[in-house]
Amino acid sequence: MKEQDNIRTVKGIGEKTEKLLGKLGILTVGDFLRYYPRDYDEYQEPVNISQVLPGKKAAVAARISGNIGIKNTGRITVITASAREGESILWFTWFNMPFLRNTLRPGGIYIFRGTVIEKNGRRIMEHPEIFSRGQYEERLHVLFPVYSLTKGLTNKFMAKTMKQVLEEREMTREYLPEEYRNHYHLADYNYALQHIHFPKDREDMIVGRKRLVFDEFFLFILSVRLMKEKNQNRKNYFSMKPVWDTEKIIECLPYSLTKAQKRVWNEIERDMTGDHLMSRLVQGDVGSGKTIIAFLSMILTAANGWQAALMAPTEVLARQHYEELCHILEEQKLPYKAVLLTGSCKGKEKKNIYKEIEEGGARLIIGTHALIQEKVVYYDLALVITDEQHRFGVNQREDFSKKGRSPHVLVMSATPIPRTLGIILYGDLDISVMDELPAKRLPIKNCVVDTSYRLKAYRFIENQILQGRQAYIICPMVEESEGLDGENVIDYSEKLSQILPSETKVAYLHGRMKPSQKNDIMDAFARNEIQILVSTTVIEVGVNVPNATVMMVENAERFGLAQLHQLRGRVGRGEYQSYCIFVCGGGDEETRKRREILVKSNDGFFIAGEDLRLRGPGDLLGIRQSGMLEFRLGDIFQDADILKDASEAAGSVLLLDPDLTLEQNRGLKRKLMDYAKDKMESPGL
Repeated sequence: MKEQDNIRTVKGIGEKTEKLLGKLGILTVGDFLRYYPRDYDEYQEPVNISQVLPGKKAAVAARISGNIGIKNTGRITVITASAREGESILWFTWFNMPFLRNTLRPGGIYIFRGTVIEKNGRRIMEHPEIFSRGQYEERLHVLFPVYSLTKGLTNKFMAKTMKQVLEEREMTREYLPEEYRNHYHLADYNYALQHIHFPKDREDMIVGRKRLVFDEFFLFILSVRLMKEKNQNRKNYFSMKPVWDTEKIIECLPYSLTKAQKRVWNEIERDMTGDHLMSRLVQGDVGSGKTIIAFLSMILTAANGWQAALMAPTEVLARQHYEELCHILEEQKLPYKAVLLTGSCKGKEKKNIYKEIEEGGARLIIGTHALIQEKVVYYDLALVITDEQHRFGVNQREDFSKKGRSPHVLVMSATPIPRTLGIILYGDLDISVMDELPAKRLPIKNCVVDTSYRLKAYRFIENQILQGRQAYIICPMVEESEGLDGENVIDYSEKLSQILPSETKVAYLHGRMKPSQKNDIMDAFARNEIQILVSTTVIEVGVNVPNATVMMVENAERFGLAQLHQLRGRVGRGEYQSYCIFVCGGGDEETRKRREILVKSNDGFFIAGEDLRLRGPGDLLGIRQSGMLEFRLGDIFQDADILKDASEAAGSVLLLDPDLTLEQNRGLKRKLMDYAKDKMESPGL
């Protein structure tokens, strides 16, 4: 079984299961192998009944007291039992398992494992697993993989199939030279792949994970460095000079540019009118005013007779940029034609846009991934801008730049990455930092609460809606998933619709929806036809609704600090006071302390630095900066040390063999080519 084989070649996977796996992005055997566990279920030592806490999973060794009860309620059969330890009583319930009445014996000692809830003054372990002492000892301290699922797939199926695929696959040839594996204490690739899915213990998992994370960073950094070698000191073929149009726009803005905006604009203007092509990253916190700098760069290009294109990650954001740019052009009576090209453009409209771009009538082009399709031919593209860089990969950026005759490249990102890590990750770009917010922005008021605050939060949101405002609620999951505790957007939005007044329109949004559905919902929210948007982190970028004043994040313990800050950036964009409520459904004291950093500061770069400082070597699971460059497994914060090692290794390889032609690097070169192909086909990295 080869990695490139279709997933249907795996025994037991038919058409229905293939479609379900496709929802998770699993199309090939290789995709399946790289679908890593999101967590592990560890079988811990049993505790006493008195030590069991509501909301926590635990194992208890207990003697059943009294009789085994059975009750039929319509279609459901409920089996009940109880165990006593001194004054402490723990109840057990199972659903539709009537055979247990004959399996369990009153007075018998078993080990029960499950999550305890508190209901009507009773502590109840619902649907626990049942083991004899011998059975449980075999599982003690073993880590069982827990995968993210979609409705119709079970964790049991995923684990069983993964075991089968690992046994039957063709082993991968090791590409990393032995000297690097030894120097950085890295496991063999095949060992790492086996043990990330089925580790013997936590230490074994850490060893496997380290190698796979190293690979992700190492291949990414090598791609970036090789691109830099190719692009460094390329001659600027686009003759440009400063123009009055940009100065006029700056003078007529309804606000003054911040010092940071002025500094960054001067750096861009100097680059574009200089002798060499620009390759620059503008890193600015949410709300720091990067968009106007992008527009000034585009107008400088158009005024000098060339074309400029800006690619946004979503259609809604592309449309917002287009409308804002058209407003500036109309207000300043500037003669440059702007067009909007997205996937939803149809037939004749699309053909007309293609023609205007190819003939040079359109000098300012805004769009989505549609801008890099083969059918788009540019007249003379001198500047390409990508907005929210972590949504576009290095290879996609390169592909976009090939649309012109080696154009200037400007990358905009609101992802706050500490400078030390930014230099490693964006090694092919000069970095400008906007570290100042416009003076008129009202600071967002924040609070971290537990789930008991939820009803009070709903009343607060309802009050904001009565004042004409809107709200976002973020959930970590799309739908209910086996074995995972946490709020999901589908059930949550239904529950909220029942709690709030009927005139309050609630809708949900998630990444598995069709682009047209997502655009319709986000457009309706922007028009205030929807008052509450329940969403996954898909809204982290892509919509600007100044009327939205509340951001409520459920299961905030599931997210990294930098991502929570990104989500918070969706509010506080208008004239009204805005609020952010972080609801923690669990997590230890350390997790709660981290959330307090968000309450104390609205500075994304400070938060990113603190997040990096607070991450411990054991903090490997559960909290991921989802969306942060979208590595499958690695996290630039918690894995900062591995990132630095990978950077050092990439530098060493290229110093000794810049073109990767040495015998020992041939496997690496093949791997790099496969990596580039994979990332070109992926909407992520």
